[in-house]
Amino acid sequence: MEKRKMEKLGVETSLLGFGCMRFPVTKDGKINEAEAERLLDKAYAAGVNYYDTAYPYHGGESERVVGRVMKKYDRGSFYLATKLPCWEVKTLEDVDRLFQEQLDKLQTEYIDFYLMHALNRDRFREMTEMGCVKRLEELQAEGRIRHLGFSFHDNYEAFENILNSRDWDFCQIQLNYMDAKEQAGIKGYELAAEKKVPLVIMEPVKGGSLAAFPQDITEMYHSLNPSASMASFALRWVGSLPGVKVVLSGMSTMEQVEDNLKTFGTFTPLSDREKETIDKVVALINSRVQNGCTGCGYCMPCPAGVEIPRNFRIWNTYHMYRNYDMVKGEWEKHMGEEHKAKNCIKCGKCEKVCPQKLSIRDDLEKVQADLDRKEFILS
Repeated sequence: MEKRKMEKLGVETSLLGFGCMRFPVTKDGKINEAEAERLLDKAYAAGVNYYDTAYPYHGGESERVVGRVMKKYDRGSFYLATKLPCWEVKTLEDVDRLFQEQLDKLQTEYIDFYLMHALNRDRFREMTEMGCVKRLEELQAEGRIRHLGFSFHDNYEAFENILNSRDWDFCQIQLNYMDAKEQAGIKGYELAAEKKVPLVIMEPVKGGSLAAFPQDITEMYHSLNPSASMASFALRWVGSLPGVKVVLSGMSTMEQVEDNLKTFGTFTPLSDREKETIDKVVALINSRVQNGCTGCGYCMPCPAGVEIPRNFRIWNTYHMYRNYDMVKGEWEKHMGEEHKAKNCIKCGKCEKVCPQKLSIRDDLEKVQADLDRKEFILS
């Protein structure tokens, strides 16, 4: 198993980290504990020593399952990472209450890597003003937190502000080859590396989006290595960055665990040819964007209730990856029929204020037609 040293902290972690937010589930949506234990055992036996969970994962059950399964192993042989649900913190006393609840679920006396969960500019300001950061520092001084960090969802400027606010032990950002310019992105990676802050990476396969492609892209990857999975190229892209110390993968099946162990068991950084191919894949995917909607929201509110930017985001994603499964949940379950493109009354109000001068009415017709037709289904 590939290991990386966090020189700043004096610890060595497996480059592959087990993300515990996508355990296999039963028909009623609960964690299939027997199968989850089998996956965790397989990873541990292969040398994975970093296990990442959080308070809300699986409706609050992920921490409990991780605690029960990992209790059978020597506590000093692996690292537990979990996160303070900052949105649940209304008073300073909530920090201690939530932290103790997490310790109890995880059946441990300390957390190796404790993160302030999903920080953005406003949330960090609120946590700081409330004294939460100071309280976490006190818990660290008591030895109940070994290493203090944060996970992040905002733009680069907010990341720079938070990273420079104190001497963080580590941080966790979203990064993959399609989102290198999103959120903290590659600039955030470079800043953390410059400051020698160890990086943990989430969403390296973009929630599974980079694990399955239509035939043309699949063939591009197979020309490099016909036996390698699509996901392995995404994982290796992230793992090839030297400042990255842990790459989290949420594994739901034994097949995924075994494929990841193959990737990280004898880890090989990307070759120049592989990097060039990935660059071509990125360019090809981006070329399939249907319109230039930036999500600015100037077109809203729509008199007919159409969520115009959301419709375009779903439509563009569908065409970029040519995979209906990627948008099926949001389009069919979460959006609501009343907000879909079909409700456009063609009043033209939106087009008068659109900075990109998009043909919104015509494009909304195409959105509905394309997503109703479901031409691109990979599964």
